[in-house]
Formats: sequence, structure tokens, C-alpha cells
Amino acid sequence: MEPKRIKTPIDEDTVRGLTVGDFVLLSGRVVTGRDRVHKYLYKKSPEQVELPLELEGLVLYHCGPIVRKLKDGFEIVSAGPTTSIRMEIYEPWVIKNYGIRGIIGKGGMGMETLKAMKEAGCVYMHTISGAAAYLAKRIKRVVDVWNEEEFGMTEALWVLEVEEFPVIITMDAKGNSLHDSVLKQTEQQYRGLLNL
Repeated sequence: MEPKRIKTPIDEDTVRGLTVGDFVLLSGRVVTGRDRVHKYLYKKSPEQVELPLELEGLVLYHCGPIVRKLKDGFEIVSAGPTTSIRMEIYEPWVIKNYGIRGIIGKGGMGMETLKAMKEAGCVYMHTISGAAAYLAKRIKRVVDVWNEEEFGMTEALWVLEVEEFPVIITMDAKGNSLHDSVLKQTEQQYRGLLNL
């Protein structure tokens, strides 16, 4: 399968052209965000928050990176995905109000997030679990960090420049979810095994 090469910021038309199963090599700016960042953004408008950049058109990576401080900046040592479903309560709000065009993580998200993705034009990008050192090599530099002192290294918002970061679209802006399809197939097979 030939990968699609996409650079951030991403426009809505590009996102709406992506389909579950597409292999994408992502380049440009990506921001990390775990529980603390989501809680901070939740129920606030972009005008009410103080971030180092505008999130419109960017991709939010569910990742708590391990970072080495250097004399002249930072080096990402490890950058694997964290389980996305923990952010389900916040994600629809973040997608709709901040113009996020993609979420990178593992495990997929729920139906409320899928609904927000369809409505606002956003996709879920599943990346490789267990390959944190490899993924760190796809990060070319740390552009900025926000709230590291208060949130800590793994919960801070890191602004990263990535190059050909590998992802597969598993939830698209058309309302399709590979995660939901797999769950339904599994339940059907399970019921068949139990003769239900």
C-alpha cells in the first residue's frame, strides 16, 4: 500500500478525503496532550487558554514523551502512544472547539469522539505500540514546551516537528471506525461460539 504523505497544518478537505485503512506518513507540527492538557482545554474557548501556538489544523498526539534536556534545547528519547480512551470525556469538546484535525494514539476512541470527528472534520490515527524509540526518531526537533513545571514532563504539552511519522487511519470523518467494526465482528464470533 502506497502511503499518503500529509503535512500539518491539515485542512478540512484533506481530512475528509481520508478513509479507514489509509496509511499516512505525517510531517510538520504535532502537539502532545494527555490527561492534564485535556482537562485544561476542556470547557474553555481558545481565547481563554494560554498556549504557545494555535491548535487549528494540527494533530494532537496522546503521548507522554521521555525527554532529555540538552544545553540548547531538548531531545525526545521515547515517544510511544498512550491509550486514547482515557481522553474520551474531553476529546469531542477539544475537536469541536480547537479545530484539531487529527488524533494520534492507540486503541481508538468512543462513539462521542467519532461523532465529533464526523461533525468537525477530524480523524483518528493509530500508530505503532511498543515502538517508542523508533517513533522518537521520527521527531526531528522540539519546537516548544508548555507547562512542564506544573504538569511534569510526560503531561506537558510538547510542540514537536515530525517527519514521515507513520500512522494508519482507524476512525475517519465519514463516521467509520475500524475499532467498532472489529468489536462487532468479535462479539458476533463470540456469540456464535456460545450458540447464542
